[in-house]
Amino acid sequence: MAKRDYYETLGVSQGASADEIKKAYRKKAKELHPDRNADNPDAEAQFKEANEAYEVLKDAEKKAAYDRFGHAAFEGGMGGGGGRPGGGMGGGQGDFASAFSDVFDDLFGDFMGGQRGGGHQRAARGSDLRYNLRVTLEEAYGGLQKTINVPTSVPCDSCEGSGAEGGAEPTTCPTCSGMGKVRAQQGFFTVERTCPTCSGLGQIIQNPCKKCGGQGRVQKDRSLSVNIPAGVETGTRIRLAGEGEAGMRGGPAGDLYIFIEVEPHKIFEREGSNLFCRVPVSMATAALGGDIEVPTIDGGRSRVKIPAGSQSGRQMRLRSKGMPALRGGGSGDMFIELAVETPVNLTARQKELLKEFEDLSEDNNPESKSFFSSVKNFWDSMKG
Repeated sequence: MAKRDYYETLGVSQGASADEIKKAYRKKAKELHPDRNADNPDAEAQFKEANEAYEVLKDAEKKAAYDRFGHAAFEGGMGGGGGRPGGGMGGGQGDFASAFSDVFDDLFGDFMGGQRGGGHQRAARGSDLRYNLRVTLEEAYGGLQKTINVPTSVPCDSCEGSGAEGGAEPTTCPTCSGMGKVRAQQGFFTVERTCPTCSGLGQIIQNPCKKCGGQGRVQKDRSLSVNIPAGVETGTRIRLAGEGEAGMRGGPAGDLYIFIEVEPHKIFEREGSNLFCRVPVSMATAALGGDIEVPTIDGGRSRVKIPAGSQSGRQMRLRSKGMPALRGGGSGDMFIELAVETPVNLTARQKELLKEFEDLSEDNNPESKSFFSSVKNFWDSMKG
């Protein structure tokens, strides 16, 4: 069964602002939350569907990918990580507490001190990273292995990522007893706030690592070898799982997303898997016909027969001489567009021959004859 459009799921248009998308999601989440729909067996599935749509549309990069490629943006080579849109940009589906977090934080965040469940953040996941990679059209045609340098955070080798000197284990925070939050009585209300001692982590480090300052990670440039498949185009996204920023205090690393940009080419123009090449031909060749050689993207040559009487703009197709389709599926075509060239810097003899040719060409220019006949009829009708 095909997935519903994310915008349709939330009941917003594609041009909706981030605030409009958030408001629509809050409304849907309140309506469909399973706790409020015990008698509706479809509520849970609809709630998950709304959560999945919002997880994509609230993120500018995921939203742009979805607007361009639809659901295919999160499948296979486009960065699909399984389990949720966006290839794992933090968390999974089906957890209603997590799914409702945006709504809960928006309504109660300030009251609760701006943070929920601090004790679960002791080993925080590292951030996802984005890397913009420019490749030539030839590289996009053949695919390649490319080494890139990525500035990122890596686990501290001195404390083995724990943040404590010598790799010692952190101790439970005495203020919050490892909960990451403290409670204070204010009149009739009990208010929960982030623990000021451990900043919500639930643990403290008695002797922080001198190299990383207790973070468990340090900044470093990493060299990575990336496989660029044949057929990539501008906007293609490649996901490298676990190659993002290192997590805090031994937490899992984020992912690295490589966004491809294909550079413009001096000879070829690309449209999907097809290539277009504008080739100049002389007046004589266009009139009499002949053979010309044209380049192909693989570095080869192809002979093309020019029919007699060809005009500028005429196209001819070279089958399977275009770009390969991403993830297989054959290759596109190459289209040759003729541009009949008018000679310049003529000698006196050339001008004389062309004038003589023009005098003899009254019946050889059917398009001109038809055009000026229409112009004469237009002028006659205006006089009438």
